[in-house]
Amino acid sequence: MAIKILPARLANQIAAGEVVERPASVVKELVENSIDSGATRIDVDIEKGGSKLIRVRDNGSGIEKDELGLALSRHATSKIHSLDDLEAILSLGFRGEALASISSVSRLTLTSRTATQGEAWSAYAEGRDMAVQLTPAAHPVGTTVEVVDLFFNTPARRKFLRTEKTEFTHIDELLKRIALSCFSVSITLRHNGKVIRQYRAAKTDIQIEKRVAAVCGSNFMEHAVAITLDHDDLKLKGWITTPDGARSQSDLQYCYVNGRMMRDKLINHAIRQSYESALRPEQFATYVLFIEIDPHQVDVNVHPAKHEVRFHQARLVHDFIYQALSDALAQSIELVKPMIAKSAYAITSPSNEQGGAYSIQELSLPTSAFKESTPQNAWASDDSQMSRGKGKQGQTYHPKSNSSDIQRKQSDAYRALFEPISPAPCKYEHVVSEIPDDSQSTGVEGHDHAPTKKRPQPNALSQHKTIEIETTSFQVTELGKALAIIEGQCLLMQNSEGCLLVDVNKAAKLRVEGQLRLIDNQALKSQPLLIPLNIPMTLDDMTVVAVNHLVFSQLGLELKAKGKTSVMVMGVPQPLRQQNLQQLLPELFNFIKSQPTINQGLITQWITSKIVEVKSQYTLSEAIQIVSDLEHIWGKDLPFDHYHWIQPVDFSAPISALLS
Repeated sequence: MAIKILPARLANQIAAGEVVERPASVVKELVENSIDSGATRIDVDIEKGGSKLIRVRDNGSGIEKDELGLALSRHATSKIHSLDDLEAILSLGFRGEALASISSVSRLTLTSRTATQGEAWSAYAEGRDMAVQLTPAAHPVGTTVEVVDLFFNTPARRKFLRTEKTEFTHIDELLKRIALSCFSVSITLRHNGKVIRQYRAAKTDIQIEKRVAAVCGSNFMEHAVAITLDHDDLKLKGWITTPDGARSQSDLQYCYVNGRMMRDKLINHAIRQSYESALRPEQFATYVLFIEIDPHQVDVNVHPAKHEVRFHQARLVHDFIYQALSDALAQSIELVKPMIAKSAYAITSPSNEQGGAYSIQELSLPTSAFKESTPQNAWASDDSQMSRGKGKQGQTYHPKSNSSDIQRKQSDAYRALFEPISPAPCKYEHVVSEIPDDSQSTGVEGHDHAPTKKRPQPNALSQHKTIEIETTSFQVTELGKALAIIEGQCLLMQNSEGCLLVDVNKAAKLRVEGQLRLIDNQALKSQPLLIPLNIPMTLDDMTVVAVNHLVFSQLGLELKAKGKTSVMVMGVPQPLRQQNLQQLLPELFNFIKSQPTINQGLITQWITSKIVEVKSQYTLSEAIQIVSDLEHIWGKDLPFDHYHWIQPVDFSAPISALLS
């Protein structure tokens, strides 16, 4: 068939498949447009769950008459104009295809007026090409969008809509999320003419907490811990709950990145990890968290519905969230280890009579740690009382000068976990002229050690001088933070014991092995192929498939014999999804035939050696991603002594040379 440009109407309806999933998707796009226009009041009217009518009215800046028709065109927007704008998105919408997509599957009326116009104008489009009808209208400053008979011209899509109650529930949940991210905007929701929700604009701390309670419930605020932390361009604020506030379902988990509602995998993993030891398997954490980051450090254009983002420094964001939440959580439930003597932060809570949320407040500025951010805009209110310890009922709580031991330990531990990590110093005498042998300067068990090296001989004046130096004679139990790439293939990391070097190529192999390992002898999940693959086979190969059928099933390789000379590949494990199976599987069968005995571990090692490409140069972000995947895949079972992929770094000799 000849290649042709798609007609505008068809292109819009294809785009609508991504933008307009259900009525709630329409509400999301229209309300976000209203917020981007600077509106402080938004009214949402719904009829029959949104299938009959969706009306969104705001008091924003409005649209000029000459631009009304253009607003309904594909990829028309006032929010970005160049590639530089795309790399630093500050608005909720930016693609400029929502109105065009919605109008292609509904009867849409766009009415608007700006402050400089004497009258309003209305644009009407009805599921057809780009032509629109402009007529005068009566309307205050702002914009109203009416969407009538959604999917009227695409009956197949309309069949996928659920009941009126279900669709309205999705709209209600969506507006709850928006209400939590825009405290300065008043939102009213009506269904079939009846007011269902009314979120008043919140300007003070008490009003903000009342709005959060209105969305999440009073039980959430009773167990809430308020957090406000920042580090460089990263800021985290919001509320998490103690384990007493956990729920049996994940319906109270709200997260935002630069004001955009998110369900990001990296963020969710960091939050789950911080609650790992505090909740039972059947419990879910509850939280409302706002992450602010330099827009140049995050890509929001990676998901059709903009539900996910991609961070340029994913590991840094993950560690920041995990550290902040786990530390605040540890304080709130008094899981504290007395190990540090300095105090910078303390956690206070309202009295039992008053109730309300916990809050982390700063007692003194740390010299080199995460610091409490300065409250800004509507989140913190004009008087910014929250950062000074003002409670839910308006009472101000001051730290006591003669605090109890428990409170002091809480403060000390919280400060300690935000201090730069460094190994404990040990005493070293300069009279020692050689590095201890391998049995004394051990790293990871089973690793080869560097040969013994001579130390520089100290002069007479420093011969008996005792100095404090750092050593790395420890057993690796955690990875810690990524610092830099060394020689293109090694990642320098730092944990609570010292510094480590990670062989990134070996870590990549370990990642694949982790994806292929059996947990509790349960078979790997097979991911079905969209189109089953037919592979011609010899009789010997067919025998291999039959004999090792159980091993293949355990590995997630779903093979189905087709006659006597071919096999149908129905599904494969996740690491093989992107591989050339027509070449890989015959090679695997040849390998199995060459082995006297075969098992799952041997096949895993062979697959790993085939699909992992050894690279001579890694970027820091690539290395961090591999290490992050390792921690996620292996969890607590990460094998530090496998492959000789990690090695502690001993800085004793250079430090001794510097200080001699």
